[in-house]
Amino acid sequence: MTQAAPPTPIGLIPYLTIPSRGGQAAVEFYRAAFGAEELFRNLADDGERLLHARLRINGSLVFLSDEFPEYGQPADIVPTGLTMHLQVDDADEWWNRALAAGAVPEMPLADAFWGDRYGRLKDPFGHSWSIGAPIKA
Repeated sequence: MTQAAPPTPIGLIPYLTIPSRGGQAAVEFYRAAFGAEELFRNLADDGERLLHARLRINGSLVFLSDEFPEYGQPADIVPTGLTMHLQVDDADEWWNRALAAGAVPEMPLADAFWGDRYGRLKDPFGHSWSIGAPIKA
């Protein structure tokens, strides 16, 4: 039986769909890679698929769930067209932690012309993340 989620605050909250029954593994990845704090987890009636999870990453909420083709979602979703950006205090620290957790670089971390140390990576579930922080003097 599912439990009720806590009230949702007003605002813009990204909701990630995780392919191939990887929702519970995604929660663990985001915890290891980005220091996510898990606020809520609800499993589907099958006891395996993630019906809904709420995470706090770097001060912001992120929701996620497994894909549910029986409710009209396509199966084996391949995320495209969106990058989640993390503006952080130390880009190298966040970058290295994400790589150690299993993320794959898409754009190397480097000093960018706009004044940030910036890079982009892909998580094991196909979602693109960028990491940026002001270049240290």
